[in-house]
Amino acid sequence: MTRSTAAPLLGLLLLVPLLAGCEQEEPSAVTAPTFSATPPDATAVYSFAVHPLHNPVRLNEVFNPLMTYLTAQVPDARFRLEASRNYAHYNQKIDAERPDFLLPNPYQTLRALDHGYNVIAKMGDDEHFRGIILVRRDSGIDSVDDLRGGSISYPAPTALAATMMPQYFLYEHGLDVRAEVDNRYVGSQESAILNVFLGETDAGATWPPPWRALAAERPELAEVLEVRWQTEPLPNNSVMAHERVDDEVARQVATLLDRLHRQPEGTPILEPMELSHFELADDDDYSPVVDFVQQFEQRIGPVE
Repeated sequence: MTRSTAAPLLGLLLLVPLLAGCEQEEPSAVTAPTFSATPPDATAVYSFAVHPLHNPVRLNEVFNPLMTYLTAQVPDARFRLEASRNYAHYNQKIDAERPDFLLPNPYQTLRALDHGYNVIAKMGDDEHFRGIILVRRDSGIDSVDDLRGGSISYPAPTALAATMMPQYFLYEHGLDVRAEVDNRYVGSQESAILNVFLGETDAGATWPPPWRALAAERPELAEVLEVRWQTEPLPNNSVMAHERVDDEVARQVATLLDRLHRQPEGTPILEPMELSHFELADDDDYSPVVDFVQQFEQRIGPVE
């Protein structure tokens, strides 16, 4: 190859990567640094995962105002609500320690204690944290014995108030809930209620807040369904922070929740939750749940 032909060829070879680079972003390494009078955004984003109290759309309507409030009150922090498809999906998030903050049910609270989370607050109104069992008014179901051989809809096996507590109640009243009824786990509180309303199941288990909220939105449900039984209460849902969260941020969140019902913004935030207040709490407040789960597993079997 002569010098005259080599030079154009060399130029062409050098041009190829330059042309290819025109289709890509310029690498940051070759750009000059830029300076601004405004410092870069130092806001920390905290994920706040609420267990499936409602379907994801309803969950966002109920809890996103709380995220907005916390974001406005905690300096240099933003709180992002995280919903889950179902209880199994939520439990996977706990096991993977992905969310920064949790609002789990009490059974999931015990699970989260083994994965780096600690209780910083809880929902108040413990008297409302109880299971209820709904039947159609025209069902003819008057006693627990009438459910033998029938079907019951629940949100999920690990829903404490809406599944485990009703199952334990039925066990205490003589029903073998593992062998004598068809247990159907349908994914959400709303689905558990609607299954009995539509006649897909003979009874449906849930807990008071979602039942009241859904009955208010759809009055025909209250015309057709009634609460046949209710269980004794346990401590309400907790609020937990992962150990990686800055202690001061966790403390601020706990304090803001504890004082929320005394603030002008409090009532509009709390009312959609069917809640009067949050309160400060710690891990020891859930010892009654430990006792309940032990009795459940001894007498009924492992949580499915």
